[in-house]
Parts: sequence; structure tokens; C-alpha cells
Amino acid sequence: MSLVSREEEIISIVSQNKKIEVNELSERLNVSKVTIRKDLDKLEARGLLHRQHGYALLNNMDDINYRLAQNYDLKRKIALEASKIIKDGEVVMIESGSTCALLAEELAFNRNDITIITNSCFIASYIRKAESVKVILIGGEYQKESQVNVGPLVKKVISEFFVDKLFVGIDGFDKKRGFTGSDITRCDTSRTLATAANQTIVLTDSSKFKQKGVVSEFGFDEVSKVFTDSCVGENELAFLRKKNIEIVTV
Repeated sequence: MSLVSREEEIISIVSQNKKIEVNELSERLNVSKVTIRKDLDKLEARGLLHRQHGYALLNNMDDINYRLAQNYDLKRKIALEASKIIKDGEVVMIESGSTCALLAEELAFNRNDITIITNSCFIASYIRKAESVKVILIGGEYQKESQVNVGPLVKKVISEFFVDKLFVGIDGFDKKRGFTGSDITRCDTSRTLATAANQTIVLTDSSKFKQKGVVSEFGFDEVSKVFTDSCVGENELAFLRKKNIEIVTV
């Protein structure tokens, strides 16, 4: 098993169990405890899980790190697919979802001279060791769990920028209300970012299509593309295509 796939396997096992002994991980993956501990050190450094007295465990459910670990392998594939539409030297705007963080990581470490404008302190920190990326962090009121800047200060700054592509995450989908979120201030901030972009592109795993979400975030006429996985129902796909939204599935 390669290192990358083993790390993904660890995330998957810990996500299912919430908490698991290091010894059990070692047995299940058929590698030494020393190897597992090294993998866990790397995953903890990336904020994907915690170590505690011989155990590996998930982060707090409200934390963006927890959401990043959920369906990690799928989210990574979606992020990789989305990265294909971005050229070296491009300036893009990325909002604060967990799949968006993985897109930012791919661009930061595997592309040249990308500039990322974001309101996510998490993303700025997540890719801080990448040498060739430039990050412009938009200030505002800091939301601790999602590690994102929101509110009226974002509106004051955003008028200074214009980009071709804004990438956003969503919390739900509703045929009547469009793409939805769970936090009214964050949704309002996403809509503000969209005023500075030529096109708004949604990155989401298919689980969000089964959730309603509390707050309307984007109408279907405001989104040009959706990157998701192949588990989205045919019904939803046909509906989105009728709305002239391009769908890319992995």
C-alpha cells in the first residue's frame, strides 16, 4: 500500500470509529506501529485528526478539521478534478469549505505562481508552507469553528478585486431555494465574494444533495459549474442540467 493511500485509509478508519487504538490500526493495515505513528504525526500536523495516549481520534464535530476528515478521499478527488480548470499563473478566489481547502492545497503545492484570494484563515494556514503560492487573506469578523472571516468588513475590501473563478462549498441543496448553507453570516459573505467573480463554482460531495440547509446561499442561476461525485442521483443531475449548470462528477 502506498503512503498516500495508507494515509487516506487511516482517515477513513478513524472517521468510521471516531476513536481507535494505534495498535489496532497497525494490525488492520499490516504495518509496524512505528510506521503508523509516523503517518499519524503527519495527519495530526495537517489537522486531520488527534493523537491521545495510544489512540487516534477525530476532531470536534464543529471544527473544520472534522469536516475535512469526513469523506476525505472523495473530497480530494473532487478537488483534483476542479484543479484541472485552473492554469499556472491564475488568480482565483476560494471560500472556506473543506473540499475548497483541498483544492487550495493542490494549487499551492502542485501548480506554479497561483494567487489565492480567500476569507479562510484555515486555508491560509493549511497551505502556508507552499513556496510558489501567493495568498491574499480578506479580513473581517473571525468565526472560530470554521476559521473564516465574515461580515461587513469583507464587503468593504472585496470591491478591490475581480477574478474569473470563485470556488465555494455548500451545506445543502433545495430545488426551490437553490444551494444552501447553515450559517447566515457565512452565506452572506459567500454572496459578497461572488460579486467579485465572473463565475461561481460549487465543490461538494454528494452527501450535501441529501441535506436541505437552513439558509439560501446561491440561486441556480448564480452558479456555472458543480464538481461532485458520481453518487448524486440522476434526478438531481437532470434538474441542475436543466438550469444550465455544468456538472463534473468523479
